[in-house]
Amino acid sequence: MTHLAKYRFRTSVFLAGALLIMAAVAAQKPQQPALASRSVKILTQKGLTFKDLNKNGTLDRYEDWRLPVETRVKDLIGQMTLEEKVGFMLISTTRMGGDNAFQQNAPAAGRGPTEITSAFNEEDLVQPNNIFTRKPLPVPIMSAAGTTKAVTQFHLRHFILRANPSAQTIADWANNLQALCESSRLGIPAIVASNPRNHITIDAAVGLSVGTTAFSKWPGELGLAAMRDLKLTREFADIARQEWTAVGLRKGYMYMADLATEPRWQRIEGTFGEDADLASGMIRELILGFQGTQLGTNSVAMTTKHFPGGGPQENGLDSHFDWGKYAHYPGGMFEYHLKPFKAAIEAGTSAIMPYYSSPKGKEFEEVGFSYNQAIIQDLLRKQLGFKGIINSDTGPIEMMPWGVENLTIPQRYQKALAAGVDLFSGTADPTVLLATVQQGLVTEARINESVERLLSEKFKLGLFENPYVDARKAQQLVGNTQFQQKADLAQRKSIVLLRNSAKVLPLRPKTKVYFETYYDNGRSASPITVHKPTGFANALEFVSSKEEADVVLVWLIPSAGGLFASAGKPIDLSLSKNKIDVGHVNDLIKSKPTILAINFSSPWVLDELDSGQAKTILATFGTTSNALLDIVSGSYKPTGKLPFTIPVSQRAVVENKSDVPGGREPDGYALFKFGDGLSYDSVDR
Repeated sequence: MTHLAKYRFRTSVFLAGALLIMAAVAAQKPQQPALASRSVKILTQKGLTFKDLNKNGTLDRYEDWRLPVETRVKDLIGQMTLEEKVGFMLISTTRMGGDNAFQQNAPAAGRGPTEITSAFNEEDLVQPNNIFTRKPLPVPIMSAAGTTKAVTQFHLRHFILRANPSAQTIADWANNLQALCESSRLGIPAIVASNPRNHITIDAAVGLSVGTTAFSKWPGELGLAAMRDLKLTREFADIARQEWTAVGLRKGYMYMADLATEPRWQRIEGTFGEDADLASGMIRELILGFQGTQLGTNSVAMTTKHFPGGGPQENGLDSHFDWGKYAHYPGGMFEYHLKPFKAAIEAGTSAIMPYYSSPKGKEFEEVGFSYNQAIIQDLLRKQLGFKGIINSDTGPIEMMPWGVENLTIPQRYQKALAAGVDLFSGTADPTVLLATVQQGLVTEARINESVERLLSEKFKLGLFENPYVDARKAQQLVGNTQFQQKADLAQRKSIVLLRNSAKVLPLRPKTKVYFETYYDNGRSASPITVHKPTGFANALEFVSSKEEADVVLVWLIPSAGGLFASAGKPIDLSLSKNKIDVGHVNDLIKSKPTILAINFSSPWVLDELDSGQAKTILATFGTTSNALLDIVSGSYKPTGKLPFTIPVSQRAVVENKSDVPGGREPDGYALFKFGDGLSYDSVDR
């Protein structure tokens, strides 16, 4: 090597080293986050700015965004009183003035929530082309306090928003809440959680879904699973994340990793079906779409529920009620139900919610999962390695204390804390939990463990630096046309063609169609609505009676009455037992070639239909009539696949094993199997 070459080589090595040093220095240089303040002063240090949250005029460690989250958490815990810590461990339904979202009659202790009617009728319709769209309905609450009292006296910083106003109203309210929190002694921000707000759903009872909102309107969770499109699922989650963060919602009480293995369970509508692998894929994409690969300033922190799987309920009865308190595993498939939760943990879910149920016939103590140390500490924490927040379901202390009914309220808190619960849902009053610690039943060190996890979530979300949103921008962003176009595509992809043996579909242009929806809400004079939509490019002609029609399209919306209309006995999945006049439907089928569309919020049994004449069947899972008509006309070819098995009879339902997916039940169980779904170029069976 010549001297010149050696010089060039040494120079290049020197420059490369210098660049590495510069890059390291740049990497260590703190990046100033955007700060937002309503009342506290801004501190400046070496050209960087910080919020003086505790108003002492100096920069405390928890106020210093340059420091690791763990350091900030420990400093803040050291400044919190016991009263503040205990209040921090409650999450309560919040009240929004004028939202008309509350019933004042609290349910009786130990009996579950009061009954709520969750249905819609023609008078509730907001958009005439969407029979699922309705006004918000009243919901029962457990224990709530006025927002000011909750923040200033009870020291609450976790809230559940169940109201259903406009995007701008939510954003304005969230900003006011954060301003109130900022004015408190330590300036700790709030976090606002919600149940799903982006799905077309039948049962929008409290704790299940908010129903139709100002947000983009996507298929129900079963419909998302029916798409079999993980990429579009991730896009959905990212769009919903943008809408949620725009209005100040930063915590999702969702999604359900439960499996629909017991067809009588009345929460199937909120699941992703019966298959553990499909549900795992859906949960993974949703968490990554809402949270990102890690929590950050643009994330919505997710609460995956209901560990270790709420699907295998004894006789399908739900554990909101004492008559449905038991989960059981007659098929020995307990581990199968853990798969989606393992996927959630791998994806980084911020929190996990145990269900109310008490395990029966397993090696676990027969107490509700929030009290069950073997379930939370041994299985979830140690075996599965979950490090995040354990968030109880709403009301296990006062209302659904299955297996510990004989314990006092302080003793229940003691047992739940020993099991590992960090955040208690369903009460706004921290008095009893505070007394539990003061009486020595629980140590303050144990309280600190939970507060550390809860504070870490807030710091990672950037709420200490900027908890505020732009209400005007939120109004423009939420439910915008671009977002809804993606949602409209998902609606069409969610529809499943189950039978087309007469080759009626797709309909030809100029076909005369009598389009009827059948939904019995118990309030309207008639459950029948005749639709005559216009503006379809395929130029179908819609007529007013079946006599005028070439083809009848009837869309059935069966309903078991909603979760909180439970009567303490297993539901019958036959159509006639779920508010459908089967005689009327069979008359339609016999009168003309009929396209039968059925909305499956549960795996309804179809054996009462005239099977010889029901030659064209479509399955929907929460969608619009426009989406259905696009499938019927051939404007969009059906691609959906069933997310669960449809049983052949009610007898098959009764004989099922609650923890076993329908696809693994014995031969003869299924009318249509998990994964069934045709297209127009398919050969029907």
